[in-house]
Amino acid sequence: MTARGARLAVPHTDAPLGVARRDITPPTGIRAKNWGPADWERSEGAHRPLTVTALAVGGAEPLVLAAVDGTWWRRVDDEWSVRSRVLAELGLGEHQLLIALSHTHAGPVLCRADGDLPGGELIAAYLDALAEAIVAAGREALQAATPAHVDWTTGRCALAADRELDVDGRAIVGFNPEAEAADDTVTVGRVTGVDGRPLATIVNYACHPTTLAWQNRLVSPDYVGAMRELVERETGAPVLFLQGASGELAPREQYTGDLGVADRHGRALGHAVLAALDLLPVPGAGLELSAVVESGAPLGLWTPKGQEPSTRVAAVRGRVELDLADLPSLAELEERWADIDPRSRAERLGRARNLRDGYIDAPTVEHPFWIWRLGDAVLAAHPGEAYSPLQTGLRAANPDTPVVVMNLTNGPGFVYLPTDAAYERGAYQAWQSPLAPGSLARLEAAMAATIEEAGR
Repeated sequence: MTARGARLAVPHTDAPLGVARRDITPPTGIRAKNWGPADWERSEGAHRPLTVTALAVGGAEPLVLAAVDGTWWRRVDDEWSVRSRVLAELGLGEHQLLIALSHTHAGPVLCRADGDLPGGELIAAYLDALAEAIVAAGREALQAATPAHVDWTTGRCALAADRELDVDGRAIVGFNPEAEAADDTVTVGRVTGVDGRPLATIVNYACHPTTLAWQNRLVSPDYVGAMRELVERETGAPVLFLQGASGELAPREQYTGDLGVADRHGRALGHAVLAALDLLPVPGAGLELSAVVESGAPLGLWTPKGQEPSTRVAAVRGRVELDLADLPSLAELEERWADIDPRSRAERLGRARNLRDGYIDAPTVEHPFWIWRLGDAVLAAHPGEAYSPLQTGLRAANPDTPVVVMNLTNGPGFVYLPTDAAYERGAYQAWQSPLAPGSLARLEAAMAATIEEAGR
């Protein structure tokens, strides 16, 4: 029986926090060909600005999280050239920095090896500018860190759908209307100062930003841009978008050049975020059963009640050894793809070549991951493209803890981690990945064990 004085706690984090942003929209003309069918190479402008937004956690051992509107790393050395510079200039250890890409497929190519291709001459300078922007935003956020509070909650958004479609016995990457409903969880963190002033909104959602495809010639944050614009207009504070475990999730309507579709998708997510925020109590408070009021019926009155601060901060860089699949040689891949469109064949071969250089040189590979404990919440990040069971599994194992699962964070290991069922059906994500079946489960187990250890 519930007694008067019973409480409903809101998971929260209390720590010195700072936020800063920099514009990272690339110059017009940069190489932005991310799709095999594209008959163009250089961007022709920008749909919406691309940004990096940094959240710093102050203290004796500070942490910096940088949310970047970026595509994906194609080579290990490019990712490390950016991250190592940020680490050095901010004086951070590897466990103290997370650089999380949104995974827009309408951004500039992040690969210096493409420097001899049209628009590629701008890539090296852009990567240098990207590192500078992350450093500047991180430094400003660290300097601005002030006592703050994060209230964590969840919402629901139906934008993401299963993209594992079979057509005439062939595995296709596209909306599957017969699949079970996709994970629709939106994890939201409302960041406020001690005076209640909004400082930022953290948004974690799993859905491939593949609305805009080869028909679109503008760089764009895809749906993230309109979501960010809507939420920031309503809250007056910057948004950090963190891409979830979306290996098999994408919008139903995608692969288009229609900018309006991307904006509609963004507004759908934005309204879900705002709905979740509107249902939170005032900053720093949970709800308490404060009275029973006699009316036509006895009425239970729940009112906001301040909570004890949750101040624990810890950061760990973990690792797990993953087995490699029996990979075909580049010559075998070239022969296998001999009959497809030459542009698409060149794109596939280029990706396979870049992936192997500097990453695959043994029967197993080390897959890093990062676990941050921030008060009542956990951030669980890794560089690959895991399927959504990673996030649903970690959340199920920690039902009372907000778990923010992040794909495409740091490196190396920018590879798909599909389910075993995806391997069985011959999904693109499975034959594209160099990792053997079972890798997803192994990563989840390692992250779960580290989360448990961090919670002790």
